[in-house]
This record gives sequence, C-alpha cells and structure tokens, in this order.
Amino acid sequence: MATTGRGDGAAGAAGAAGAYRATIGATAAVAALRDALPPALADAVAGFEQHLRLERNRSPHTVRAYVGDVVGYLDHLSRLGGRSARDIELASLRGWLAAQRDRSASRATMARRSASLRTFCAWAHRAGLLSDDPGQLLASPKARRELPAVLRADQAARVMTADAPEADEAIRLRDRLVVELLYASGVRVSELIGLDIDDVDRRRRVLRVLGKGSKERTVPYGLAADDALGGWLATGRPTLVTAASGSALLLGVRGGRLDVRAARRIVHDRAARVDGAPDLGPHGLRHSAATHLLEGGADLRTVQEVLGHADLATTQIYTHVSVERLRRTYRQAHPRA
Repeated sequence: MATTGRGDGAAGAAGAAGAYRATIGATAAVAALRDALPPALADAVAGFEQHLRLERNRSPHTVRAYVGDVVGYLDHLSRLGGRSARDIELASLRGWLAAQRDRSASRATMARRSASLRTFCAWAHRAGLLSDDPGQLLASPKARRELPAVLRADQAARVMTADAPEADEAIRLRDRLVVELLYASGVRVSELIGLDIDDVDRRRRVLRVLGKGSKERTVPYGLAADDALGGWLATGRPTLVTAASGSALLLGVRGGRLDVRAARRIVHDRAARVDGAPDLGPHGLRHSAATHLLEGGADLRTVQEVLGHADLATTQIYTHVSVERLRRTYRQAHPRA
C-alpha cells in the first residue's frame, strides 16, 4: 500500500470511521480502537469494509462482526510496531487469536475470528497490500453446532396469544403480528422488519422477502398470520402511522420502522409469559417453524427454500433437532429404553 501523509490518511480514516459508525452501528470500543489505528491500517479497514458491503454484499451484522475482529487484530499489530498491512505476519495473527482464546472466547467466536482474518488477508493480498497471504495458513476451530431451543407446538400456540395485558390495542395487534409472521414464515428478524406493505400478497398469502445477499424469495404464511395482518392493517397501523412511516409494514411507537431490538424484546417477553417455554428470541421462532415443518412431513429442500439457506447442510441441523426430540420421547415412553 502506498504510504499516505498523516493528514490525508487521518482525514480519510476519520471519514470512513464516521460512516462506519453511522451505517453499521459499531460499538464505542471498536470505534475508539479504529480511530487510534495508524493511517495506513485505518485505510485498509475502510477498504475491507467497502469490499464486504459492496462487493460481497454481506449483511450489516456480518460486516460489523468481521470489521470488529479485524480492528481488534490491527490494534494488536500496531502495538507490536506495525504501521501498514505489509507488517502482517502469521506469527502476529496466531498471537492475537491465542490471546482471544486465553480470554475464554467460545469456539464459535474463535471460528468467526479466524474466518474474519482469513477473509481480510485474502482481500489485502488481492488488493496488493500484502505480498503473500498468511491468513490461508490459519487453522480454524470448528464451531460446535448446538441444537437450537425450540417450542413445542402447544407452546408456540400460547406464545401467539400471550398479549401484554397493559399494552394499547395497536401495540397488541403489532406484537401479535410479529410473532405470527416469524413463526408462520420462518423469516429472519431482519427480513421481517424490512417488509413493506407491498411485500405482502394477502390474496395468495405469501411474503416477498429480501434475504441475505439481496436474494429475493417468496415465502407462504397461514390463516392465523393473515388474520393478524388484517387486524394490524385495519386498526393497529393507522393508529401509529406518521409522516416518517413510509411504506414500512411494522411500526415502532413513534411511527418509524420497527427495529430489530424492539422485535427481539417482543418475542422474549411473549415467550416469558408462557409457562415452561424456553427463553428464546426471533431466531428461536425461526428454529421452531423449521422443526415443526419437518415434523409435519415437509421435505428438507422445501424447508431450505422457505428459510432462504444457500446450503442444504445449514438446514440439516433441524433434522437433528427432530431426531433428538424423538429420542427423548422414546426414552420417556419405552419400557426398555
């Protein structure tokens, strides 16, 4: 990478960091580390972030995680005297990962951090910032695939009706629609809050969903969710709508588009009101939808398409959930289990 003057580099890095915080929502700690990087390293982070967002079309969540990991490593490198990407070596990569492991980072977190550094080094090599690619020599611990917590069908039914008694009618209608659509369609929470009114086809009872990688898919939903939609559109949404609402399907209390944090709180609170239900969020309803589809006889390819998984192996974890539930039932019911 060509050496930049500190003034030009610092100005470019500061501008990139400001955009990063505004568009991705970096934590204060990561933003502070990023601002303190030497200019050439800060510019490398900005280029990598742009690569993830524009060329690889990664989700904001993935960009935030990968950039945060890379900033953490580059902070480590700068403390060792590194001033540009050309100072990256396998030893410092391994040293930073070892320090993270010593801090009791989970296996899944370590796998992601290794992936972040490998992706960054590969990009830097292609961009001419590195003469070789030390990241390809990094080992990656396999993330343990935990069986996700899922609701039983009867618990799911109770979550759908577990209204907050103190909430206004518009909020009750919205919250019911949030859980009904998450469970009925299996969409991701980011996909749910991104829905506009025109993305809902009530005649065919399908949603037009923009998923990971900006891939569009059509997802069906059932009669119960359609009933919740009808109530929300007729009574709930008109109560909350403002000039800031635009075409957003789901609205917050101030009329803007509902955000991820609020959607998670809605699901957590409703699950907490159901005795015996596991503590779960929107992803737990997605897990439950997939598991119940398989238990009801849906084939794996259909569930893959509904969930928007690029790889069938990702969908196969739900077969493990169903088998584990079958084994538990067998152990409880069979006299010679």
